[in-house]
Amino acid sequence: MDPLLLGYLVVFSTAAIVCFGGLTRISRVDDRDTRVGLAALLATSGLWAVLHVGFLAAPTPSAQYGFFVAGLVVGLSTVGPWLYFCSAYTGRSYHRNRTLRRLAVGIYLSIVSIKVTNPLHGWYFVAQPATSPFPYLQIHHEPLHWIVMGLAYSLAFVGFFMLFELFDGVDFDTTALLGIAGLTGLPVFLDVIGATTPYLLDITYSALGVSAFTIGVLYVYFDRFQTIRLAGDVDDPVIVLDHEDHVRDFNRSARDRFPTLDTAAESPFEEALPTVADALRSPDDHLTIAVDGETRYYSVSENPFTAVGERLGRAITLSDVTETVRYRHELERQNARLERFASVVSHDLRNPLNVAQGRVDLAMESDRNNEHLVTTKRALDRMEALIEDILRLARLGRPIDATEPVRVPDLVTESWGMVETNDASLAIADGFDLTVVADPERLRQLVENLFRNAVEHGGSGVTVSVGALDGGGGFYVADDGPGIPEEEHADVFEFGYTTTSEGTGFGLAIVEEVVNAHGWSIRVTEADGGGARFEIRTS
Repeated sequence: MDPLLLGYLVVFSTAAIVCFGGLTRISRVDDRDTRVGLAALLATSGLWAVLHVGFLAAPTPSAQYGFFVAGLVVGLSTVGPWLYFCSAYTGRSYHRNRTLRRLAVGIYLSIVSIKVTNPLHGWYFVAQPATSPFPYLQIHHEPLHWIVMGLAYSLAFVGFFMLFELFDGVDFDTTALLGIAGLTGLPVFLDVIGATTPYLLDITYSALGVSAFTIGVLYVYFDRFQTIRLAGDVDDPVIVLDHEDHVRDFNRSARDRFPTLDTAAESPFEEALPTVADALRSPDDHLTIAVDGETRYYSVSENPFTAVGERLGRAITLSDVTETVRYRHELERQNARLERFASVVSHDLRNPLNVAQGRVDLAMESDRNNEHLVTTKRALDRMEALIEDILRLARLGRPIDATEPVRVPDLVTESWGMVETNDASLAIADGFDLTVVADPERLRQLVENLFRNAVEHGGSGVTVSVGALDGGGGFYVADDGPGIPEEEHADVFEFGYTTTSEGTGFGLAIVEEVVNAHGWSIRVTEADGGGARFEIRTS
């Protein structure tokens, strides 16, 4: 056998073996879509290399012709798996787009139909036996072939672009993977040399690039290949562990935070980074690290990766939660100040107020009609109401910690019984049945304050109605009193806003605080009868 022919056969046979051999390791890739795309790429590329071997080794021109046409069909099919793999690996969704997939299949079948019918029209290539450099079927490509090749290479380079963009954006050292991707595209130059010079056969060498890619990502640099897909463009520190919890890889951010990682390769995680391991076991605790003289807080989480039921390892990610922790600490300090304020109001102001009220009550027992005493008692009662509202506001400043399902009609009925309603009446809409997830005590404060507002401003015999909003998602509290002028709708929730001398101006402000604390919304509008209507939207 001609040595040069033997060399070609060995090269393409090796490429086929490498591609098919890679299928035995494909199960280690944890992402299903990436695994499917890569498996299809290896299978089609391996088959393409086998068909090249058949083309070169077939004993007759007709057999060579058949192998060549089959190679054209299979070779074109490798573009789809390549783009599928690149899209999945880089975290894109093009491979799931049904429109793109249908379009790709349509274009592929159209081109294949031209290739397989070439004996009828000769638009794609012309074949004739040749004797140099060894006996084989020489192919002369027609312009249509170069158009299809241009389309195929353009699509292939779209995949390369996706890979290079990912490698350029991650925080890992991707030099090796960039080199592997470059080797994958190197056969393009072999194709050009084969088409324009006598130094190589004019056949397609892409299967060689895929075999190089297979060796690189599935055998030599698999850990880095897997890590980049898992970590993506995450800027936070990432440490990758193998199935035995030994340190296998890490990004630049992790190296900057933990310089000892440079000497910790293959070391047990517990020994290499004991503080991180401790934080991972206590998810409620944050890892504290000094960065450039500043204390930073990190939340430690893990992302296990498995393939076909086998645990391959896990990625440890440190998410910077410094701003969140600082905000929480500030809230805790504010709550402590509010607690101290409430304590001062409750004791230091209430005690002398109670003494004054007691003295006035004693004095009024013997002189009940004394105008000065009556005015003083009214002022003291107003001060007591102010203190109660201030205490409510102070307590409302605390975040809501616990919520539960609350049936609104039941709470409305209970709240009505807690308010001095005089001769006012309550009307609950027929069929009103709403349950919300809320802090029951604060929701009760909201409803009671709306009731007090209606009774105080609605006049004698006011009727307060409660029901569901049209379309659901909340409830309303309305009255048939004089209502609120439209130009004042934006002011009624302001602290201290009141239209009566007896009001404190805090009632509706408290209502809005409760609404906001639950993440709801409230608006005031005009009721059907001309009174005020407050609409609370809970979803």
